[in-house]
Amino acid sequence: MVLMKMKFPFEKRVKLAQGLWLLSWMATLAGAFTFTLGCFLKTELRRRAEVMDNTEIHAVPNTLMIVGLASLGINYFAGRMCQDALDAGRFPRWKTFMQPYWGVSLLFTLLMLMAVIMSYTMKGNLESSLKIGLKNGIRFYKDTDTPGRCFQKQTIDRLQMEFRCCGNTDFKDWFEVQWISNRYLDFSSKEVKDRVKSNVDGRYLFDGVPFSCCNPSSPRPCIQDRLTNNSAHYSYEHQTEELNIYIRGCREALVNYYMGLMNTIGAGVLSVFLLQSSVLVSLRYLQTTMEALAGQENTEIETEGYLLEKGVKETIMEYVTPVLVFLQLNEVGSEDTEA
Repeated sequence: MVLMKMKFPFEKRVKLAQGLWLLSWMATLAGAFTFTLGCFLKTELRRRAEVMDNTEIHAVPNTLMIVGLASLGINYFAGRMCQDALDAGRFPRWKTFMQPYWGVSLLFTLLMLMAVIMSYTMKGNLESSLKIGLKNGIRFYKDTDTPGRCFQKQTIDRLQMEFRCCGNTDFKDWFEVQWISNRYLDFSSKEVKDRVKSNVDGRYLFDGVPFSCCNPSSPRPCIQDRLTNNSAHYSYEHQTEELNIYIRGCREALVNYYMGLMNTIGAGVLSVFLLQSSVLVSLRYLQTTMEALAGQENTEIETEGYLLEKGVKETIMEYVTPVLVFLQLNEVGSEDTEA
């Protein structure tokens, strides 16, 4: 059963070829736009690589860059075919090229759709990566003289100031780690000795946060140490008073930033996917209606175009069956070799 059959008089075929030529060049520009979005997202993710535990999230920009480049080639050839479609004598030379072209085009169009889906569903991967990465970043904050970690303090400070956040989940994460290096602690001080001795691991822990957690919008000078000690500060009640440090954790801030970015990119790429699908559907109609002219002396007659010569199920099986047969032959061959 032929799927979505349409009749195409000569004038309609010419308009289809001309309109598709314009559409293919629009899709070419959209492919370049997709590639640019992938590069931008990749750059943004690499900027925060030090506070991410893995690179699984990079699958989104990598896929966008691949399908963007592929789209340039796919739509370039689509434009060339549209030009040749205006001359019935030149179009048949594309016949042997069409089957691999459709395979590649459908593959990369589906990859584009997959990139759109991933841009909306990678929140869990991103959050788990940031949870571990930020935890390690805070833990190594003090190691300014350790090779490989000497810029960790600068990275965390810049991150907290730029995203107006503090800690991993919240500012209390700083209470659980020693974020001041021993080289800057006065071990002759009784307070320092008492704090170190009171900790099982011999770490200097206290209820304070780095300067980068301070909120410059607060009218009060920043209180960044002894945050839970009301008597240490004049007219201060930490449980009821709004603290003049950032309350939001950096993991939440970064997840919101990157998911907002990817959701926006996903919407843009979805538009490109719809445009690319329109190109492929139109090109399929152009191909089938031009193939109907084969052997005809009068090239201005009305012809029929369609999307699929058979039903969807039959078409899928036509392509899948040879692959299954090939895999079965390989399996039988490997068993014979083992025997």
